[in-house]
Amino acid sequence: MTNLMKTTSLAALIVLLSGCTNLNNNLNTPISPKIDESIEMVDTTTLKSISDITSIAFEWQKVNDPKVVGYNFYRANMHSDTKNLKLVKSLNNRYATHFVDTGLEPDTKYVYQISSKSASGTESKTTDAYMTQTLPTIAPISFIQALSDLPNRIKIVWRPVPDKRIEYYKIQKFNLTLNEWINLATVKGRLQAEYIDTNLKNSESAKYRVIAYTFDDIASKPSDAVIAKTKALPQGVQNLTATDNFPKKINISWQPSTTSDVIKYAIYRSPFKLIGYSKIKEVSSEIGSFVDSVDNDGKEYFYKVFAIDKDGLQSTEKVEPVRGVTLGKPAKPIITLAQIQGDRAIINWTAGDTRATSYNVYKRIKLNFFEYKTIKVTNVQELRFEDTDILSGVEYKYSIQANDDYGLMSDKTDEASLILPKTKTLK
Repeated sequence: MTNLMKTTSLAALIVLLSGCTNLNNNLNTPISPKIDESIEMVDTTTLKSISDITSIAFEWQKVNDPKVVGYNFYRANMHSDTKNLKLVKSLNNRYATHFVDTGLEPDTKYVYQISSKSASGTESKTTDAYMTQTLPTIAPISFIQALSDLPNRIKIVWRPVPDKRIEYYKIQKFNLTLNEWINLATVKGRLQAEYIDTNLKNSESAKYRVIAYTFDDIASKPSDAVIAKTKALPQGVQNLTATDNFPKKINISWQPSTTSDVIKYAIYRSPFKLIGYSKIKEVSSEIGSFVDSVDNDGKEYFYKVFAIDKDGLQSTEKVEPVRGVTLGKPAKPIITLAQIQGDRAIINWTAGDTRATSYNVYKRIKLNFFEYKTIKVTNVQELRFEDTDILSGVEYKYSIQANDDYGLMSDKTDEASLILPKTKTLK
């Protein structure tokens, strides 16, 4: 231990000693001390101290007077307005030679005087005024930075405090709702120098500061406040379109995202406009189209395409889907005439739409009560079919089907039933 300044000026002593008329043996019960000059004093020359930021440790040589049962410690704050001495501790052991005064203010001068006390409540004269000073508080962190444009997170980095008394750091975040700083996390170790705040929203701004703490949980002043913002979602694709005029497929195309670090696009599809979307394909950012193969004719789907950047962030889902449809079947023809003329069956029809390029004629021949034989005549170019291959008394059923350029076939018409009457024989 080292000796600090042990005496003050005469003027300071007058102030300090004048305060002794209000000295307290108990901090809650003000009384005047009863001085007994026969009680042995603590030797001022043996008084030593070591200072910390908020505490001062004292050591002295014990008093040998058997009337002494302990010691009283009086203290005055030289930075206060009154500078009066007050009793701060009463030790009840004559053999005690150490005391730590805690809860002090950093970088503050204090004056102490110590007396010996007897069992009757009297005490000796005090030591000479002993002045010492607490250490300055820990220097705040000199450099701090918050890094923006990270996906759903903000990284805070700082320069470690060189003071080796530092044990840990507290990261604080400003709460806009409460309008105050709140403790976010504790980082152990003086040389640790970063913290990552995760699970944040996209494009979210936040303000941070860091406080260093000693092994005794003494805090430095807060660092400067720093602000950062999480990465924004990538921009979505533009001018998304889907076709409705191709058989067995829907072509989707789009213009690329304007975000520079987009690496791919995810294509989602649903049979419903508002719900039920699932991912069907991912393509690289160099591709701006996709062909969705569909087995059904006239099948309707809704599509959304999302941009995905290098950090895995996906553009907003709040986009309007586009509707795509595979080409439907051509409309079925309409039979306008079905009759027997002479020894032939005549079937006439009109086209159901403009897509028909040829027709199929289905002829069913009744074999017995339960069974029919079907004959298919293809590539009929006219809107008329004449069937001469019929027998009298046999039932024939005819239906027509249209074909288009893509090979799609319409539904069949309803069947027209014809029977060539049997020829009557003369008796």
